[in-house]
Amino acid sequence: MIKENIKCFCGYNLLIEYDEEIDIDKEPDVLDKIFSGTFMCYTCPSCAKIHKPEYRVMFLWKSKNYKLQVIPELERGQFYINKKDNPQHETVISFREMSDRLAVLKDGLEPVAVETIKSFILAKAEENYPDNDINAWYHNYGPSGIEFHLEGLRQGEIAVMRIPCDLYDRTLSEYLKHPKKNIYVSLRVRSYLSVQNLLRHEALK
Repeated sequence: MIKENIKCFCGYNLLIEYDEEIDIDKEPDVLDKIFSGTFMCYTCPSCAKIHKPEYRVMFLWKSKNYKLQVIPELERGQFYINKKDNPQHETVISFREMSDRLAVLKDGLEPVAVETIKSFILAKAEENYPDNDINAWYHNYGPSGIEFHLEGLRQGEIAVMRIPCDLYDRTLSEYLKHPKKNIYVSLRVRSYLSVQNLLRHEALK
């Protein structure tokens, strides 16, 4: 158990505790908190302000043979600079990517295929909105296809895009046949698999 102090804007000091390693098979309720946005939310007892800090967390999901390290968004630049990594786990950067990746795994999808489809979506979106900072996030999977939410097309709005299941199937099949293909290699920087690696070229220099 890790203890941290949060200095609230009202001047109150919150002493919080959190687990640096979480076994999802033993604590499945943590997924509900993550998907609802209440994971690691702390309310100031003085002014009732809600704080959502990001700390490093390791998730174990043994039933899916998956180990995921979550790094705070503020450490993104340091991750690229550091060049050191642990091949024993996967990495995502930010709690937003954490929620995205765990949703993909929960629905039984292959993260590489999902991130590849995101790259297709973003490439098309940027053709029409070249000056916008656009992000695509996995939402859910069902018989009608895979639903992604796009942010940045229009201020304050979220666009919904559904991708046919057969596109996912074809993408997965192509990845399994040719895992060393440039598009799949470009999505990964050491243990960090994300479409963000295609979008943040300046961070990789």
